[in-house]
Amino acid sequence: MKVFQEAGLPDGVVNFIPGQGSVIGKVITGSRDLAGFHFTGSTSTFNTLWRQIGENLGHYKSYPKIVGETGGKNFIFAHPSAPALDVATAIVRGAFEYQGQKCSAGSRAYIPASLWKEVKDYVGDMLKEIKMGDVQDFTNFVNAVIDEASFDNIMSYIDYAKQSPDAEILFGGNGDKSVGYFVEPTVIQTTDPMFKSMVEEIFGPVITIYVYDDAKYEETLELCDRTSPYGLTGSIFACDRYAIDKAFNTLRYSAGNFYINDKPTGAVIAQQPFGGSRASGTNDKAGGPLNLIRWTNPRCIKECLVPPTSYGYPFLGEK
Repeated sequence: MKVFQEAGLPDGVVNFIPGQGSVIGKVITGSRDLAGFHFTGSTSTFNTLWRQIGENLGHYKSYPKIVGETGGKNFIFAHPSAPALDVATAIVRGAFEYQGQKCSAGSRAYIPASLWKEVKDYVGDMLKEIKMGDVQDFTNFVNAVIDEASFDNIMSYIDYAKQSPDAEILFGGNGDKSVGYFVEPTVIQTTDPMFKSMVEEIFGPVITIYVYDDAKYEETLELCDRTSPYGLTGSIFACDRYAIDKAFNTLRYSAGNFYINDKPTGAVIAQQPFGGSRASGTNDKAGGPLNLIRWTNPRCIKECLVPPTSYGYPFLGEK
């Protein structure tokens, strides 16, 4: 805000209001002048805000425009033709950058049995090198999660996996909040494609792997599509173009931002518009012209230079 002010932006064009979201949200949605609401956050919070707006419809001067970018359960899907190193790199970068605290972070992965050992070894080698610590040291790839509530929530999923007969912690699995809320990059393998950490958003450095039979590629694509209520981001890795096309069509409604042979995260504003549908929001593509148009209020003007002087039209004649 200080930078905006120094650049000459007049006061009142943008207002910065720090505070608890639940308190500020009620004030905003209760205002008669509310014209629009652009939200980024959790699905449950967005649902609450939309409900509040709906309950106040009769109070507003006009119908508010609502845009939301909410949760995600983003996938990385490898075909047997995919290079194992590419897949492993996408898993480590996609799941553990920013401690997984990105709505687009990779959170579940589907790996064919023929590639699994090689992918697993590569991921393990990378995690041995990764440093975790203070953000001021740029050599640290992983830092602390945002607060204690987030730490406790993330660790609850890890502890659940540790106690489940359907899952195994392959890497990481430890947390320490004695000097900061640090959670190790954690890789879970499960035999249940509907395992809790394959379905629910975690928002932390945790990814769950499901290893599938190579012969069940198409069947597993359909499984990926119906596993999560979200539809934010996802990526497919393959060298087989037919396999890519199959994934592209099967997962058409699974990800608003779909990546081919790249991690499912890292969209750059003004270069790659971002958004997702289903439980991930209204998919209005922030960072692009489609989103900007949502906030315009068109006004059409007609000026008649030769006004008619008779009410009748030619078709009203008898002949």
